This record gives sequence, structure tokens and C-alpha cells, in this order.
Amino acid sequence: MAISVLDVRDTFAAPHVLVPARATVTATPETASRRLPVTVASAGLVGVLEAVGLMSFAMTSLDGLLSSPTRPAGWIIAAGLLMLAGWIVLAAGSGAALIDGAGRKLFLGVAYAELVLVAMLLVIATALPVPTPGRIPVPLLGLMVLAVPVGKLLLANAPSAQRWVAAGPRMRVPRADPVQAHRLLATLTLGVIGLSLTAIAVLAPVPAHGPNAPASVYSQH
Repeated sequence: MAISVLDVRDTFAAPHVLVPARATVTATPETASRRLPVTVASAGLVGVLEAVGLMSFAMTSLDGLLSSPTRPAGWIIAAGLLMLAGWIVLAAGSGAALIDGAGRKLFLGVAYAELVLVAMLLVIATALPVPTPGRIPVPLLGLMVLAVPVGKLLLANAPSAQRWVAAGPRMRVPRADPVQAHRLLATLTLGVIGLSLTAIAVLAPVPAHGPNAPASVYSQH
């Protein structure tokens, strides 16, 4: 039996439940903006430039290789192109992963594999007469080529690079879709492109006569 007003209130009123407040996560300056170390940026740039160089070498040498009278068998060329494509993808992908902070194991693995490959090619070049670009001596050319994987290993094993990878990938700031934010501008741009292509097709028709005519049109007349 309640003997006071306070007892009556505590008897019939709902008990008060203390709800803990939500913990707010405040971004520290280290997590809010992480500055990319110079070593990581240099290592990633070397990987990307290496992939571009390999692509350029493949594009310039493939024509001469296919038109050579002493070209190897087709399966050897296909296997070589497949290995070269994988090398290009791994070189660029490992550099991008290092810059993003996802890891450096792939980057180091590619660099070690390049060291083994260059060592094997040096042994073959010293045992067999292999022409070098610009008649550069084989030892000098080997040292120049070895500078790339050795530099990648030194940059990736730097303390700043290790701390960068240990901190984990960088936080992605969510951004609004530009198409959704500027739907009218995107529609107008698409319309202008369509009208421009239509105008080019109407105002510059394909010539049906003369040396500029396509082979199919020229052969029919």
C-alpha cells in the first residue's frame, strides 16, 4: 500500500529506462586525411609506367615478329602474348593496389619474379648471340633492366610504405552520382552528341565514285 504521493507514482507509472546515447565516431586528423607517402606514390608510378612501357614494346615489336620469315610457331607467339598480357596487368594492378593501401605482397611478388626473369635472360644472352638495342653491352643492359625491380623492392620495403599498408585501404568518401545530380545536363549533352553525329552523316555522305570511295562501293561501279 502506497503511503505517499511518491510511492503512488512509482507504483502506477512506467519505470524509466535509461537508453544509452549513441556513440559518435569522430574522425581524427590521421584517419580523416591520409597523405600518400612519396615512396608509395613512386612505387605505384613505376608499376604503371612499366605496364605502359611493356604495352608499347609489344605494340611496336609484334608487327615485325609476325612478318619475320623466321618467326616461331603460332602457339609460341600466343603463349608469349598471354604471358606479356598477364605481366602488364600484374604490374599495373599491383602498383594501383599499393597506392590504395590494399597490400604490397603482389607488388613484391611481381618484383621478385622480374628479378628471376631478368637473371634467366642474362644467362641466355651471355650463352647465345642475342642482338641488343643500340649495340649496348649485355652486362650494361642487364644492370639497366635490373634497376626497375630493385627500385620497386626498395620503395615497397620502405618504412613509410609498410606503415601505409598496415593502416589499411583509404576510406572512400561517398559522392553523389553526377548523372543523377545533373540529369538535365546529361540529357542535353546526349542530345547534342546525337544531333552532331546525325549532321555529320547527312552533310558528309560517303563518296560513291573516285579513289576515296570504299572498296565495296567502288567495285560495284
